[in-house]
Amino acid sequence: MTPPSIKSLHGVTREVTVDVEGPTQEVKDPWGNFSRGATATTKINRKDFGLTWNRVLETGGVVVGEDVDIFVEIELVKK
Repeated sequence: MTPPSIKSLHGVTREVTVDVEGPTQEVKDPWGNFSRGATATTKINRKDFGLTWNRVLETGGVVVGEDVDIFVEIELVKK
């Protein structure tokens, strides 16, 4: 499932696509609570949000890459 989502970063708002896996099947934990989980991932280019600072290293590389991987782990607990 990949619902679009509006995100703001550094004062810039862009629509990004978030890949969602789950929710998982409901499970009962040792304390009697029922829970489900889900994972959401996306990748953004930081320059798309106006974050352009970088520094060249002596070896020729750069300090900060352009792509940012975002991972979110979600646990929902019903008590």
